[in-house]
Parts: sequence; C-alpha cells; structure tokens
Amino acid sequence: LRGPMTSKNHWESIYASKAPESLSWYQAHADDSLRLLQAAGLPLDAAIIDVGGGASTLVDDLLKLGYQRITVLDLSGTALVVNRERLGARAAAVQWLEADILTATLPDHAYDVWHVRALLQALKPGGTLLLATFAEDGPATCSGLPVVRYSPERLQETLGSALLLLNHGWFCRRTPGGAEQHFLSCRFQRTSPSFA
Repeated sequence: LRGPMTSKNHWESIYASKAPESLSWYQAHADDSLRLLQAAGLPLDAAIIDVGGGASTLVDDLLKLGYQRITVLDLSGTALVVNRERLGARAAAVQWLEADILTATLPDHAYDVWHVRALLQALKPGGTLLLATFAEDGPATCSGLPVVRYSPERLQETLGSALLLLNHGWFCRRTPGGAEQHFLSCRFQRTSPSFA
C-alpha cells in the first residue's frame, strides 16, 4: 500500500497521539511469535530482525530469553523512541533502524530469523521467517487502513517457493477496546538463495 494514508507521517501521528497499550494490535507479550521462535530451536546468538516492530514488546521478551543479536526496524521513529524508552538501559543491546522496509538497504544473508507482518529480502538460506497476519476472518481494517487477510495456503502461494511453510496456527486477541481479532501465525524456512 502506498499513498497519503500509509505515509511515514500517518504512523508518526498514530504513535505520537496514542499510548501503545491503546492500539488495537498491542500485546503485553507476543506469545505466538515467541512460541514459533522457540519451536525453531535457534541458538541465543541467532540474528533476529523484527520488521515493523514499532512499540512492540517482542524485543523485551527476546532480551529476557537471552537473545543477543536483535534488530528492530520500523518506519516510525516515534515508535522506536517509545520502545527504547520502555527498555531503558537494555535498549543499548538492540540495533534500531528507522526505515521503510520497501526501500531499506539491509545486508545480504544477515538474519537467521525475520519476524515480520509484511515483506522479506535479507534472510539467510535455511533461515526462519515468523509471519503473523490477519486471518481470513480477521478485521478488514487496522488503524483506518485496509488489510489483506490470509489462509496458510494463500500465504505460501504469495511468498513463493523460496519459502517452505513448516507449521502454522490461529490465534484470537481482544483489542484494548474489547473487539475480537483473528490472526494467522506461520513459520517458514528459506529453501533457496534467491526469492521467487
């Protein structure tokens, strides 16, 4: 998506005007992502990037588990500031990147795990992709923007043959406003050096 409603200014405004806990996608802990990550059996020195990490608490839990090479990338610098402030001194152990993933230049084959709700490009061969999206019966919009909803099969088709779906599951969350949202969580493995 591109245009005025998906610009950096839109996301800066969202994070500047609302507390993270009030956002519909807020989770105290990203339990489903953590479960998938732990199922992959990765060493604590695995290079992990959380794309669109915003003010997510996933980085807190990764640090608590002992992971040492964490990168958080987000379009919104305001969201990254919120995250760094929440972490305090622990923020120094994380690499913070303010960038648009569609145009960011990332090193080739740099990451063992790419946690994302959007796109992918720099995952090592054999690396793990943890992907959470809105499920087929999930909401039609998020923060006033239209979303795309997926089944596991459609997501596999969308990502192409360079990624192999290893497992998936569905989960439901209640937003701070009480609405129920359905999501799909998947674990993929990169199967070849080039993307389809």
